[in-house]
Amino acid sequence: MKVFMLGWEFPPHITGGLGTACFGLTKGLDAVGVEVVFVLPQSVPGGETSHVRLKSPADIIDVTAAAEERTFRVKELPNVEFHQVDAVLQPYARPGATERIPELLSEFDIQSLHECFPQSAQVHADAPQPHGPQDLPKGTFAAGPGAHYGGDLISQVHRYARLALELARTEQFDVIHAHDWMTYPAALAVAAASRKPLVVHVHSTEFDRAGENVNQQVYDIERMGMHAAAAVVCVSHLTENIAVSRYGVEREKCHVVYNAVEFPAEADSDEIYRPITRNEKIVLFLGRLTMQKGPEYFLRAAKKVVERYKNVRFVMAGSGDMIAQCVREVAQLKLGRYVAFTGFLRGADVARVFQLADLYVMPSVSEPFGIAPLEALSHNVPVIISRQSGVAEVLTHALKVDFWDTDEMANKILAVLKHAPLQRALRQHGHIELRKLSWKDSAAKLKDLYTGLVGATR
Repeated sequence: MKVFMLGWEFPPHITGGLGTACFGLTKGLDAVGVEVVFVLPQSVPGGETSHVRLKSPADIIDVTAAAEERTFRVKELPNVEFHQVDAVLQPYARPGATERIPELLSEFDIQSLHECFPQSAQVHADAPQPHGPQDLPKGTFAAGPGAHYGGDLISQVHRYARLALELARTEQFDVIHAHDWMTYPAALAVAAASRKPLVVHVHSTEFDRAGENVNQQVYDIERMGMHAAAAVVCVSHLTENIAVSRYGVEREKCHVVYNAVEFPAEADSDEIYRPITRNEKIVLFLGRLTMQKGPEYFLRAAKKVVERYKNVRFVMAGSGDMIAQCVREVAQLKLGRYVAFTGFLRGADVARVFQLADLYVMPSVSEPFGIAPLEALSHNVPVIISRQSGVAEVLTHALKVDFWDTDEMANKILAVLKHAPLQRALRQHGHIELRKLSWKDSAAKLKDLYTGLVGATR
């Protein structure tokens, strides 16, 4: 079994949980004997080292001629081959960015893809048809709520599609697997040319990222990809329900495959980092500072905590379009003494901040899954998670709150910080529960799905 897989990030160069999930899934697929060709955009900054040797050649348009230069492997994944194509996909814009998107080549515009896959336009009559701002020129993304796409993103998505299609013509494969909306146009083009079954993997939807103020172009691409696919893989039943109710996807076509986490290597004693002071407890928020992640609710709960408990420090690790708003809110709530911002963290720095933490809180407004709580538990850190998250479906030994209920959030934070037996119980039982989730098991489900799709097309 060989899979042509499309993704737009991979460790160590990641912006969130998608790259982590892609790494885990490819490692699991390698373990169950599935061969993977993974196509990445060329967006690799220089000067960084990792177990992945990433090559960044000069700009070359002829993908076929450059195939050898653009190929790399991860030494522990012998069945996974990675290819880069010349596209720079930046999913999140700086605050206030408003960019004009150039006209796209007609062979890859939305209308042409609808013509290739007419069934993709057949949305159920009761599926909502959201619309973005009507007073903007065609091809413009608005700044403001839900406007987290900037630069030439859509044109880069289509450039990636053209080059991925050229690469696909040099490969033999059985199934196409696309991760999230930015790879869907590429996947649709490859599926049309190869006539191979298409699997789209929904890690997040536009409703998760933007609430009701969705971007119409992104929604259209998501809907088209889901309807054109032979199977839709969802990271949780929460996401499956959104695919069915918001995009009109048949439930029978949806398959829930949960994410997992790898346990970190045991740290040496001299690598254990100490809290800021001996008597301060560390409460951690780690994630993008965006509407979806609910950072403002974390800060409002923090205010209620410090009114009753002073020996605490709230650490916000991450970056995003709400960073300025969060800094202002800290000032307005007079929390400057109690809140620290670290900026975006990756790799060893993530492990360090978990080693510091006494508690991890994920107050997400809408979280399709949420790998960070699993990472926290793998570092022996108890967690409080939003009930509006997919990971709440698989974790029973975690405290759960509604994201908007900052009183309950504050009470549970205080309970964990003040009561050592509760903290120990959450750590121990959460750690045991975590071992039930494995990337190999998730990959085995995908392999069974692939096998069924290939068998049905013969």
